[in-house]
Amino acid sequence: MSGHDHDHAAAGAGHRGKLIIVFAVTFSVMAAEIIGAVLTGSLALLADAGHMFTDSTGLLIALIAASLALKPPTLKRTWGYKRAEIIAAAFQAALLLGVGAFVIIEGIRRFFEPPEIAGPTMLWFGVIGLAGNAIGLIVLASGRNHNFNMKAAFLEVLNDALGSVAVIVAAIIIALTGWVQADAVVSLLIGVLIIPRTLRLLRDTVNVLMENAPAGLDLGQVREHILALPHVIDVHDLHASLVGSGTPVLSAHVTVEDGCMTDGHASTILADLQRCVAEHFDVSVEHSTFQIEAAAHRDQESIHH
Repeated sequence: MSGHDHDHAAAGAGHRGKLIIVFAVTFSVMAAEIIGAVLTGSLALLADAGHMFTDSTGLLIALIAASLALKPPTLKRTWGYKRAEIIAAAFQAALLLGVGAFVIIEGIRRFFEPPEIAGPTMLWFGVIGLAGNAIGLIVLASGRNHNFNMKAAFLEVLNDALGSVAVIVAAIIIALTGWVQADAVVSLLIGVLIIPRTLRLLRDTVNVLMENAPAGLDLGQVREHILALPHVIDVHDLHASLVGSGTPVLSAHVTVEDGCMTDGHASTILADLQRCVAEHFDVSVEHSTFQIEAAAHRDQESIHH
């Protein structure tokens, strides 16, 4: 295992530890908010508890994915379980969308049919939720941009924190004015806050699963750089995708002058190609595969993608 692999393994173990802490905190707060919702009759508190139930499930999935990501590659799974974090993030996004839709629908219904709500009790449970969310955000903050899995976990806890703030605001309004519809309004706000971030996360994960080119890597510019290298005539079958967060891969067929195959230029061109995609773009591609072909080979190749 290389030093680079050791660094990734150590980082992965650290992220797993953070997820364990946040999962424990989120699950505990969820249980407290369910009790609070039963005692107060608050939809906002129940919505936040439901959101936390989904987040607890998502965090558990993220924890499993982080554990799988530490497994080394095998001859059968040559990339190991790097894509597990993408699948986990997509699943979390789908769960969050379901929660957001439920909260919005139920919030509209309760605005016109508001139940009795115990505002002061609701306030205390909102404060408990916010305290738990704050702990989770502090724990996850440093690793939130490491991969999609950690980003999804951070967004879930952030949405929970916003939901807890909304619950506190609604409880204060109800306690001071008696306007119980504030609970429904806040529930709608929680749903609106959930959906946009979730849609962005779902879009990003689907792009990876569809093997779209990594964000920030313009294949048109890559093609231009390759064609500008000495002795290169053409480039085709150019593909780029993400195996997992931080693991872009690229492959291409590169046509060179016929003499390069016999005069030793081919190995130099290959090194130039690998250096080009690793250093010249915002997205550094360390895993690249190039098929070097002589110009005469173009007439023999029948399959182009």
